[in-house]
Amino acid sequence: QVHLVESGGGLVQAGGSLRLSCAASGRTFSIYHMAWFRQAPGKEREFVARIDRGGGIRNYADLVKGRFTVSRDNNPNTVFLQMTNLKPEDTAVYYCAANLGNGVGYDAWGQGTQVTVSS
Repeated sequence: QVHLVESGGGLVQAGGSLRLSCAASGRTFSIYHMAWFRQAPGKEREFVARIDRGGGIRNYADLVKGRFTVSRDNNPNTVFLQMTNLKPEDTAVYYCAANLGNGVGYDAWGQGTQVTVSS
């Protein structure tokens, strides 16, 4: 079992920055890549960013490229999402997810942290 806990969400004005954290506990040695997703009210959950086990490979959704940066510290097992130049359309609940090597999907999810960007 892997347990994920996000933190760092909040209310920020457009153009501002926030840094989200996701702390992993449990069988963290089984974690392969980790990712951030978000879900806005009335919309489906969407991919935001992904980072591989070693931190060398990172992928981003087009909507956040150049503004968001994903990073990872394996000791302790924490993944970060640095968000800059935030826009009102970035408002969503942000979720951390972990792939445990069971295919291409994500096996563990956090409870989410709310990010609200005011205009």
